[in-house]
Amino acid sequence: MFENVHVGLRHRNGPVGLLPGDADAAHWQLELTVRQNPDEELDFGGPYVYGGRGERALGLVWGTLDRDDSFDVFRAAKLRLSDVDSKLVQEALDGGKRLVCSLGLTDELGFPRCASVRPPNVEWSTAT
Repeated sequence: MFENVHVGLRHRNGPVGLLPGDADAAHWQLELTVRQNPDEELDFGGPYVYGGRGERALGLVWGTLDRDDSFDVFRAAKLRLSDVDSKLVQEALDGGKRLVCSLGLTDELGFPRCASVRPPNVEWSTAT
């Protein structure tokens, strides 16, 4: 059994924005770079983005936070940016809006959501 479980964003320098795993809600805000490739596909970059071209993703990491602030990851969730409708991304870019990702952090059995999280378990939208 795990104790002192936290969830955070995957960052190239390690997990950031750690929050207690039993929090009522979790919110993070981050910046992504969006560019259009010659083949008209959108591509994403930044310190929170990982994966090869066409496979870019954001990640959530679940782990235990020890007394010395070390974080031991035991599960991870992948939010695939390829699942985001390009029209929605363009709407966010053109309208000065934020791209919003909403999902439940636990699965149907009450465990931390992990692996690739795809619609309908994740919803992408825009907000001002």
